[in-house]
Amino acid sequence: MMWLEAEEIMQIRVKCSEPLAVGDGGAGHLNVIPITGGSVTGKYRGVVIAGGADWSTIKSNGAHAFAKYLLQMENGEYVAVENEGILNQDTAKIRTSPRFYADVKGDYSELNKGVYVASLETEAGEYKVNIHVYKMR
Repeated sequence: MMWLEAEEIMQIRVKCSEPLAVGDGGAGHLNVIPITGGSVTGKYRGVVIAGGADWSTIKSNGAHAFAKYLLQMENGEYVAVENEGILNQDTAKIRTSPRFYADVKGDYSELNKGVYVASLETEAGEYKVNIHVYKMR
């Protein structure tokens, strides 16, 4: 049997405002959760830029999340993130597959390569979502 290994490369703490309820369009109840800021720590450091959002669809068997947002890294470069995944209602665990878009000539171009997975935890207080991002080895 082959075991998979992963390295935690960053933790993203996201600030969000209250969800905007779009309603049930037939495929589940859509909530759009505006992203208002946050921080990036770990191997990579920076901040979360306000303006992104998480489009969460709540279904009878769980929820689907799709977030799109922008990071500004400590050297000023930007990295775009698309993070998509599911909530398992039986375990209340959220697992996602983030994708990164960085300048191929910049300091963060390595984020364009590889396979990434993440676990999300929601919390009360200033930061609403805590994302642990792992690069598969």
